[in-house]
Amino acid sequence: MAMDSTMAIFLADVTVLDYETTGSVRGFAAEPWQIGMVTLRRGAVDSDSMFESLLKVDANRPFNPHAPGRHAALRDEIAAAPTPLELWPRIKPRLTEFPLCAHNVATEKKFTRLMAPMHQFGLWIDTLKIARVAWPGCPSYALEDLIVMLELKPRVDEMCAGKTAHDALYDAVASALLLEHLLAQSGWGAITVGELAGM
Repeated sequence: MAMDSTMAIFLADVTVLDYETTGSVRGFAAEPWQIGMVTLRRGAVDSDSMFESLLKVDANRPFNPHAPGRHAALRDEIAAAPTPLELWPRIKPRLTEFPLCAHNVATEKKFTRLMAPMHQFGLWIDTLKIARVAWPGCPSYALEDLIVMLELKPRVDEMCAGKTAHDALYDAVASALLLEHLLAQSGWGAITVGELAGM
């Protein structure tokens, strides 16, 4: 289903994604080492659409030691993983044909553009911005805190067995379930893709 900003969100397919990255290290540009994706289809998370992959980072390249995630235990697998260019044909339709969503979209926007600089990407929906509108006054809008507050963590844990926060698929599923939960709230039923993206 192609992108249409006037389409009701309940009629749309949305690709929800997350990258885990090397973090900032002096002399090295940050790079993604993992991507996770899941589709929100007609307002509900489609568990059959879950996708994850490591992304190649040179074995000699330093990571920021404070960067979250399991990268330290996976350095050999990361060094042997596909490059973003090699993975691109497999994930291109999900990133170019549908609205995109992430929690605090800046990182996902940056690395998606770097993955395919000649491609156009459409509307971005930011669950961080939406959460601030939907639930003002929260003590924290960190994704891992929101899913606990909204009692979504058990579903995330069930769908992503063996994974934790700062795993790309876990965070993508958490963002998708957050958006699903939001859309079930009173007053959000008729909102369009464009209205969500404009928040």
